[in-house]
Amino acid sequence: MRVEVYYNLHKRLFSVRALEGERKGRVIDHVHECAIKNAKFVVSEAGRQRVLREKCKNVHAHARGELVEGTNSYLTLIGALANDAGALRAVKYDPYRFSSFVDLDTEEPVHEAEVCLLLRLPNGIPAMFAV
Repeated sequence: MRVEVYYNLHKRLFSVRALEGERKGRVIDHVHECAIKNAKFVVSEAGRQRVLREKCKNVHAHARGELVEGTNSYLTLIGALANDAGALRAVKYDPYRFSSFVDLDTEEPVHEAEVCLLLRLPNGIPAMFAV
């Protein structure tokens, strides 16, 4: 199923919004972690400008793609790829500093990934990793 996933600041979970089917356009789940394949990282520039103007965050950036059922298999895949230098990238988005998602280390724009894993780290901070 095609979905958009974003971090929900109020629930401190990832919200999963359906892009097709009976519940299209609605949040269908709140999860601690999920994986998306054929991911595209999308930022609404109008939403970003509103954040800059009002200094108040709103939902305007998300990862879009095919929701992977049974995320544990992707956790194994990403763990294996993490051993290969450069195969695994941490991705971040900060509307005050960037107009797109960027690689955490190089700060170069990241627009898509074969697999994107969204999870909360043990300290509760949300993280995104792309392969």
